Order: sequence, then structure tokens, then C-alpha cells
Amino acid sequence: MNFLRGVWAAPSAGPQPSGADTIQKLCDRVASSTLLDDRRDAVRALKSLSKKYRLEVGIQAMEHLIHVLQTDRSDSEIIGYALDTLYNVISNDLEEEEQDDSEEENLAKQVDDLGSQFTEIFIKQQENVTLLLTLVEEFDFHVRWPGVKLLTSLLKQQGPQVQQIILVSPMGVSRLMDLLADSREVIRNDGVLLLQQLTKSNAAIQKIVAFENAFERLLDIITEEGNSDGGIVVEDCLLLLQNLLKNNNSNQNFFKEGSYIQRMKPWFEVGDDNCGWSAQKVTNLHLMLQLVRVLVSPTNPPGATSSCQKAMFHCGLLQQLCTILMATGVPADILTETINTVSEVIRGCQTNQDYFASVNAPSNPPRPAIVVLLMSMVNERQPFVLRCAVLYCFQCFLYKNQKGQGEIVSTLLPSTIDATGNSVSAGQLLCGGLFSTDSLSNWCAAVALAHALQENATLKEQLLRVQLATSIGNPPVSLLQQCTNILSQGDKIDRRGSKVQTRVGLLMLLCTWLSNCSIAVTHFLHNPANVPFLTGQIAENLGEEEQLVQGLCALLLGISIYYNDNSLENYRKEKLKQLIEKRIGRENFIEKLGFISKHELYSRAAQKPQPSFSSPDHMMFDHEFTKLVKELEGVISKAIYKSSEEDKKEEEVKKTLEQHDNIVTHYKKVIREQDQELEELKQRINTLTSQNEQLQATVTQQVSQIQQHKDQYNLLKVQLGKDTQHHNSHSDTFQMNGIQTEEVSKLKEELEEWKNKHELLQGQLREKDSVIEKLNSSQLEMGTTEQSSQTIRSAGLEHNSELQKELEMLRSQIQLQAAEISKLQMENQKLQNATADPVLGDSGATAATSSELEARLEQEIKELKSEVKTLSEEKESLKQQLDSSSSTVAILQDEKSKLQREVAESKKEQDDLLVLLADQDQKISALKIKLKDLGVPVEDEDDIESGDQGDEDEDGDEDEQD
Repeated sequence: MNFLRGVWAAPSAGPQPSGADTIQKLCDRVASSTLLDDRRDAVRALKSLSKKYRLEVGIQAMEHLIHVLQTDRSDSEIIGYALDTLYNVISNDLEEEEQDDSEEENLAKQVDDLGSQFTEIFIKQQENVTLLLTLVEEFDFHVRWPGVKLLTSLLKQQGPQVQQIILVSPMGVSRLMDLLADSREVIRNDGVLLLQQLTKSNAAIQKIVAFENAFERLLDIITEEGNSDGGIVVEDCLLLLQNLLKNNNSNQNFFKEGSYIQRMKPWFEVGDDNCGWSAQKVTNLHLMLQLVRVLVSPTNPPGATSSCQKAMFHCGLLQQLCTILMATGVPADILTETINTVSEVIRGCQTNQDYFASVNAPSNPPRPAIVVLLMSMVNERQPFVLRCAVLYCFQCFLYKNQKGQGEIVSTLLPSTIDATGNSVSAGQLLCGGLFSTDSLSNWCAAVALAHALQENATLKEQLLRVQLATSIGNPPVSLLQQCTNILSQGDKIDRRGSKVQTRVGLLMLLCTWLSNCSIAVTHFLHNPANVPFLTGQIAENLGEEEQLVQGLCALLLGISIYYNDNSLENYRKEKLKQLIEKRIGRENFIEKLGFISKHELYSRAAQKPQPSFSSPDHMMFDHEFTKLVKELEGVISKAIYKSSEEDKKEEEVKKTLEQHDNIVTHYKKVIREQDQELEELKQRINTLTSQNEQLQATVTQQVSQIQQHKDQYNLLKVQLGKDTQHHNSHSDTFQMNGIQTEEVSKLKEELEEWKNKHELLQGQLREKDSVIEKLNSSQLEMGTTEQSSQTIRSAGLEHNSELQKELEMLRSQIQLQAAEISKLQMENQKLQNATADPVLGDSGATAATSSELEARLEQEIKELKSEVKTLSEEKESLKQQLDSSSSTVAILQDEKSKLQREVAESKKEQDDLLVLLADQDQKISALKIKLKDLGVPVEDEDDIESGDQGDEDEDGDEDEQD
């Protein structure tokens, strides 16, 4: 404890305080007393003195208190007192609260260092920290809570050392994670604070905590506390989540895959009124926005950032953020942070950028959100941090977004400008900011326009068409010319803010515009005043502020040399280099060019994409521009020193490379066209295949319908044959014995007449009536009827076999068609394999190889087209067959309807005949009764049948005797 002597000497300068003796006596009681109550009272007394006599208690009692923790585990009360005493000794929080302003400054510094020194003593024995972890597991409130506070204080004082001890302790981190599940809010909340200190700058512990289900528990706590409307507990949970996720790719991936991003959406449902913005709510929402930014930070791996961006779009989180962005009554710092958050959520993600382009502000008429934000950026009355955030949002919207770049540049072109003036476009706002009298607006607009041209040679050429009307009566000038005019006027224009800032912004825009665009360089050099202005700026010896402008002028002149296509005779590469040699000197030019990368503000801007500046005066460089400088600085230096012969060789190499690129581009175009043709042919094949399947299904259905109609037709024909070939006559004979009166003869004649009528009606009936069957005794006629029905069935079978043959023919045609389709698909696959040859990768491919490939592809495409034509012809023939079968079906349906009508009529006639037969039977019965009354013998039908049977038997006996 030698290092504590200096601390001990300060309070001991005067007479010894009486508290020191008391503390010594109490320590002796704790060490020597055998009764637990005495030790407990002594520890309680030490606790009460530990705040006032922190140094004395820490020096004399710490060893005894640790011994109490080890030996008196069974008594929770003395353990709690010991933990509280150690906390009072180690923690600096209490001392800071009780310190008065009147205390001496040197004493305050010594006291602030006490906590760190006592912590070092405590953790010197690692068993003490392990013992503390064991005590934190106790459920007793008086033990667990002081243990949590003491461990938190140890982590605050000596974080890395305590973290390492806990990390190597068995289940050390897992035991602390149980604090989040404690039902007592005090312990749970302090557990969150403990985990905050535990996870600071330690990736290993962060991973363990994350995989111990920390995300689920913390999000549950935030939801229970009311999300952004919650209290300080929500803030603590959000800080812990930031510790777990920031710069930890493993935890970020785990957070995304666990679908925890979806649970963040309710955080930003702030409502429409936006009236209750308490300080705590602002803090909570600010931390929530920062947590979203941690997941999509540009410093994260691109794949992880992209997946998080997509998840935020699909769950509606981006839409919710845009709602806050366009809402009214949102505090300025929340609005600024929301803009920054939306910026990083859409940065480099095409889907999110397209959605952001479609967002409209709730105004009348509605305006795009981009236009509304740009209006804030070029408005000098808006806060500086808000304008920086809008610029960052615009940069992120255009990052790797050629579609968005084209939309912005198109608002500047003459064909798309709104002639009515009813709406303000993004291009008009950028031009207005570029030429305003506010230097910060000039710089922001120049950088924004430079991002619209970033890595897009086509838009650089299109922007040359932009014409500006400077004043009434004067002809319009190009945008490029206006930028150089403002740049050359320099100090002549009265501006608010830094004049250097405007010139730096315009020079960055021109450097970005001219780089990798020979046409823009030609337009720039076509103005005879530009080159003298640049050489004059570079050659002058200006102050430190102007050195940055000199470096940028040197860069612009170097770009004009490096990307010069020698189309202007007076400004060829060689002449420009000679001009530099005469007026500036090569070494001086290179030195001025190096001013850019050596500048302090350049180094700051190169660190991260977000423009973060402490003041508007420091706003000089853009992050993307620093990349351009790094890329061009070396090649421009080499280009200055190259001779004319080296330039010629380089030109030849460039031409060769251009020719090679043109060949490759041509092949790419040919292959792209062939791929399109293949895709079209595939689609046609698929269409024909589907049509073939539909036709096949239709044919099968029609065949089944035809068969069904034929079966019905055959059935009707059989039924009609039975009706027409029914029995035509029946005969009954009544014999009368002896009575020859006139009355009997009349009755006989009348009876014969009714019998004839009965026979005629009976021949037209379809089904045999029970009475008619008894009269129909001829079996030969029945046999004839069966024979006729069999003849009709055989005719129907023959017809059915003909239909089966037609069906087999259709099936064979369909099989042939399927074989043709499979053959076509195989040839298509061969063609696709042929086009997959590495044409692009083989830079040494000759023209003969390309022509052979084209000829083979064209031949195969012709064969494919001819086969498709054959398939179409077969399809037409199949359609014709289908039409003929449909007409056959229609004819059969007509015949069926005719037969059904005839059957209906025959049924009606049959019903009438049945009625007449019934009347006839009644009259016959009445006549028989009259004949019997007259004495004429009348035989019943049963007697007649039995008599006939008897005659047959007698005849059989006679034959046997013979």
C-alpha cells in the first residue's frame, strides 16, 4: 500500500481525527469477535463511517470485510453490510455528489483517484471477484443488490481487468445475465447498468451476452416500459444494445437473423399530434435512431449492411422513418438524426432508393421529399447540422444509383424543365444554391451536383447541354461556362461566409465533371480564358488559405491534360505541358498539387462518408472527392513528366484498348441480342407447349363427349327397334257349343271386333303389359326380337370401334408433336451452351472465331424457327381435326334431340294405348260375363293354357310309343 501514502498524508497534516481510532477498534472487533452479532454490529458501524472516512475505512477495513464475505455467507445481513461498505469505499459517485466547490483542488484530485486504487487492491486477488459473482447469484435482496452495485463500480474503475477475470470465470457472464430476469425492477435496472460496463469494448463478452438471449430480454423490457415514451430504463437498455451491436459483425448478423429488426418498427410510431416531446422521449428516440444506424453503417461489411437495409424495407421500418421525416412538430435534433438514419438505410440499396424517390411531402400540391429536403439545404436560415444532414441524405440517395442520377440531371435539361413555373425541381434548387450569395449554399449545391455526376460519363456529357439565362437581354450561357465565370470573378462578388469555400466547391464540381470525360475537357478548354486563369492561380504565391485553391486549380489543369483527346490544336497535351514548364515549373506544379492531400480538412473528410463539421468554415472537402484525388494525383504527376513519344505510345495503347473494348462491347451486344432471341424462342416454345396441352385436354374431353353421345344414340336405337318389332297380333278363340241364336252371333262378332282392336294396339307398345304377356304365347317371335337387338348392338360396336381408331390416330399425332417439342428443346439447350463460351474473357479472340460463332448461331436459330413453324402447322391441323370432331358432335347432338322428341311422342302414344287397353279389358270381361249368363261356354285364359299344355303332353307320349 505504499502508493497510498501520499493520499494518506493530506488529511493527516493536522491532528489525528477521532474517527480513525473508532475505525481501528471496529476493525479489531470484526477480526477478533466470536459472536456473529458483535461482528454484524461492527460491520454496520463501519458502513456508517465509510462515507465520511472513506480513506481510513478502505485502508484498515478492506481485508476484514473480504474475510467476512468469505466466512459469514450464512448471514445475509452482515454480507449486505460488508458489500455496502466496500461499495462506499470503491465508488467515486458518492464522493462526487457530496463534494463542495469550496474544497481544495488538489484534495479533489486525490479523492477521485481513490476508487481506482482501492479497486486495484480488491481485484489483485481474482478469488475476490469470483466470490462476488457467487454472491450476486443469491436471491436475497440485501445481498444481490449491493453485490450488483459493487461489481458495477469495479468495472467502472478497472474495466478491462475485471472483464478478463469475469471472462475466465466458469459461467461468469451467464450468471450476470440472470439479473435481467429478476422480478424486482431495482435489481433488473441495475443489472442493465452492470452489463453496460461489462460489454464495453470487449467483443468476446459481447458475443456471449448476445447468445444468452440478451436481445430478446432487452427488447421485452423496452416494450414493457413504453418504447420511446419510457423512462431512463429504456435509455439504459438502448445503450446496452449499442454496446452489443456497434462494430460487432457477429452480433449484427445474429440480430438480423433473429428477426429483431422487425421489432424496432413500433419504436418510431410517434403519432400524428407530436405534442408530447419530453426530454427523455427525445433522448430515447435519438438513441433508437442511432441503433438503426449502427446496423446499416457504411463501415460495416457491404453484405451485412445490404441485408439489414432490405429487412428494414420489408418490415416497414424505412416507411415509418420517412413518415417522421415528413411530419410536422418534430424537434430539430430528432429531425436531423432521422435524416441521417434514412440516408444510411437507403445508401447503395436500389430498392430503398427507389422508394425514397417516391415519397411525397404532405403539402398542397404534394412535392417529392427530395425537393423539400433540398429546399432546406440551400436555405441559409436553417441550422447548419440540418443542412449537413440533408446533403448527406442526397449523397446517399445518389450513391451507386444511376437511375436517381439520371432523374436529377434530367430536371436541368431544356426538354424537361417546367415552362409554367408552377413547381420547383431539384435541378432548379441546385442551380439556385450554386449561384446564390451564401457560400455554404454554393458549396453544398456544388457537392450535390458532383454526386449526380459521380462515375457516370453519359450524364457528364448531357450536363453540357444545360443553358442558363443570366440576365434579361443577354444570350444564355452553359452551366460549365457559368461555373468558370464565377470561379474567375472570385473576390468581386459579395458573399456571406467564406469566399474560399465557394471556390473550393466549384473546383471540386469541375474536377469531378471533367474527370474521365474528354468531351467535357474539350468544352472547358474551348473557353480561352480558363487555362490562363488556372496557370495564374497556380503560379501566384498566396496565403495559407489560398493554397488549397491553388492545389485544386493544379488538379483541374492536370485533369485537362490527362483526359485531353488533342482535338483542340492550341490546347494539345504537349502544349499544355510546355505552358506549365514555362509559367509554373513542373516541380512547383507537383508541389501545389500536393497541397490538397496534405491539408488537415482533407484527412478528416477521407475518414467517413458523412459530412460532419464543427463549423461551416471547416466544410471544405467531400469524402467521394478525396477518393478522386487519391486516384488522380499519381497519374497526373506521371503525365506531367512524360515526353511526347511516351504520350504517343500511350495514345496508341489507349486506342488499342478502346478497339478491344469496342470488340468486347460488340460481342456483348451480340450475345445480349442472342440471349433475348433465345428467351423469346423459349417463351414461344412454352406457349406452344401449353397450347398443345390445352388442345390435347380439349380433344380428350371432346372424344369422351362423342363416346357418351354415341352410347346414348345406340341405346335409343335399340329401344326403338324393340318397339317396332313388338308382337303384331294375338289370337284367342272362343268356342260356343250349340246356341245359334241371333243374340249370340252378334255378341261373337262384337267380341271378334274388340279382339282385333286389342291386337293392333298391342303391337305398338314398348313394354309388355302383364295381360298382353299372357296372350303372347309365341316364343318364336320372342327369339326374333332378341336376334334383332343383337344385330343393333353389333352395329353399335362397329361404330364404336371406328371412334376408337380415330382416337388412336389423334393420340399418335400428339405423341409425334411431343417428340418434336423435346427435339426442339434439346437443340435450344445446345444453342444456349454454345453461347456460354467465354467470349468476354478471351481477349485474344480473333475475328474468324467470332464470325464462325455468329454463323453457327444464325444457322441454329434458323433451324429453330423452321421447327417452330412446323409445330405451328401441326397445331393448325390439330385445330382442324378438333373442328371436324366438334361438327360430328353437333350432328350427333341433333340426332339425339330428334330421337328424344320421337321417344317422347311414342311415350305419349303408349300412355294413350294403355288407357284404351284398360277399357278394352273391362269390356272383354263384361262380354264374357254376358256370354256366361246366356249359357255360352267361355274358357278362361288359364284353362286355355292348361289345355294346350295337356295336348303337348299327349303328343309326346304318342311319339315315345312309336
